[in-house]
Amino acid sequence: MASTLLLVLVFVLDLIAFGLAVAAEQRRATATINRDAEYNYCVYESDVATGLGVSSFFFLLASQLLIMFASRCLCCGRALRPGKPRSWAIVLFITCWVTFFIAEVCLLAASVRNAYHTKYRTYLVQHPPSCEVLRKGVFGAGAAFIVFTGIVSELFYVSYSKADEGSIPPRMDGGIRMNAFR
Repeated sequence: MASTLLLVLVFVLDLIAFGLAVAAEQRRATATINRDAEYNYCVYESDVATGLGVSSFFFLLASQLLIMFASRCLCCGRALRPGKPRSWAIVLFITCWVTFFIAEVCLLAASVRNAYHTKYRTYLVQHPPSCEVLRKGVFGAGAAFIVFTGIVSELFYVSYSKADEGSIPPRMDGGIRMNAFR
C-alpha cells in the first residue's frame, strides 16, 4: 500500500517548486540601455528570478529524492511481483527520470542565463550594446515539466507499491532432478 503521507509530502514539494518556477518566469530580469555623456551601457532590473529558479530546482530535487528513497530507486531491494503494476512501475520510473531531467535542465539553464549580465559599454557613435536577457518561457517550460514529473513520480510510486505488496509465490516446478545413474 502506498504511503499517503509520502504522496502528500511529494505533492506539496512539487507544488512549491511549480509556484517558484512560475514566479521566476514572471520576475525575469529585464534590461534597458542608458546613455551617459559619451557611453551606452545596459542597466538590469532586479535579479529575483535566479533565486526563485534555484529554489524551485532544489524543491524538485528533494521531491525526486524522496520518491526514489521510498521506492529504493527500483533497482535496490527485493524483486517486485510480476504483472501489470511492475510493468507500469518500470515504464513510469524511466518516464519520471526523463521528465525530471528536462525540468532540472530548464530550471538550471534559465537561472544561469538570467543571472548573466553584459558588462561592457560602447561609445555613442558605435552600435548600442546588446543587453542580453533570458528568453520568455524557459522558466515556464521548467514549470510544465515539474507538473509532469510530479504526476508521473506519484503514479510510479503507486504502481511500485502495488507491485511490492505480498511476496513472490514460490516456483512449484522442481526442474530437472538429479538422480544417481544406474
